[in-house]
Amino acid sequence: MYIKIMNLREFIFGMVSAAALASSFALSLSVTACGDSDGSPAAVDESSSSSEESSSVAASSSSVALSSSSSERLAQSSSSVKYAESSSSEKPSESSSGRTSSSSVFEKPVESSFSGIPAESSSSEKPVESSDSGVCTNCDSYTASDPILVENGGKGSVTTYGSVTEKETSLGGACNYGQTNIQYYAAIHVNVSPGDDKGPWDGGMACGGCVHVKAKTPDGWKEVTVRITDRCPDANCGVDLGGAPASDIMGSRVGRYYGEWEFVSCEGVEGVWGDSTSIWVKEGASKYWSIIQVRNPKDAVRKIVIREMNGDKSYTLEMVVGTENFWTVPQEILQSDKSYSVLVSYRSGTDDEWILKGLDLAKPEETLYLHDFRKK
Repeated sequence: MYIKIMNLREFIFGMVSAAALASSFALSLSVTACGDSDGSPAAVDESSSSSEESSSVAASSSSVALSSSSSERLAQSSSSVKYAESSSSEKPSESSSGRTSSSSVFEKPVESSFSGIPAESSSSEKPVESSDSGVCTNCDSYTASDPILVENGGKGSVTTYGSVTEKETSLGGACNYGQTNIQYYAAIHVNVSPGDDKGPWDGGMACGGCVHVKAKTPDGWKEVTVRITDRCPDANCGVDLGGAPASDIMGSRVGRYYGEWEFVSCEGVEGVWGDSTSIWVKEGASKYWSIIQVRNPKDAVRKIVIREMNGDKSYTLEMVVGTENFWTVPQEILQSDKSYSVLVSYRSGTDDEWILKGLDLAKPEETLYLHDFRKK
């Protein structure tokens, strides 16, 4: 009886051990079946899910397998990930709702032809001809293009219409100054784009003003200051220099240069003065009609105001349309022997003032020097 009982106990113990071994083997098969070598889910044998514990362990193992496989795929596309990290300063894309997208490079590898160098590394490279030295090659062959307006000046073509060997003085050009002793003179552009009249010429308002010009040459920037006496005939003109200033910049190799210019006062600048500052009365003037201009001004004239010295009447003159750089004098002044103040305001903000008789402005071809009619 004792032997039977012992045999029964051994039999039961053996059955329990066998059951445990079978369960362990089933669990192993379950883990293996959760995913294939590329990380894709695989079908699980229904027979392996006989216990809830086995199913739970299998699901956990499947997540581990998938995570491991995803890491391997990201490692294989490390160049894409590195590129995305190098561009981390870029703003994230926004969805149509206006919210920032939550997508990341770990969800979808970046598709790029990235060569291994972050794009930002090229930002420190200077563009061609960005140096301030002004040194250039083939400087006289700058490509013709529309001038560009900048604050108080411009940039574009610098050319010449004078003789760099004879260095003639200005004949007054479109500003109607006539023969002058000005050696440093130039024409300024009328247009920005052909025919738009948006250049600084402005119907002659630029006349008499000075421009500081610098141009790129084989020796670097060269500079000169000139008085505007004319307007450009060239559609792509920026500043067209007279002979003497062109010689200073171009030497004997004349052509089209790249340059930049700034409007400045003429005061204290040598070579731009042909005589003392004066008011000149145009030929044909009379007590019925007269137009005047300021010659050798400190800068471009912006306004001329005539007022009675012993009265309250004041007249702001209008520039003559079609006859550039002249201002119309009211007939009432021309027929008066009263004393008037003629106040000329310049672009630079300074003024000059003449004290004279109204009849003085009716004398044809009269030159009224400031030093003779200055306010005492």
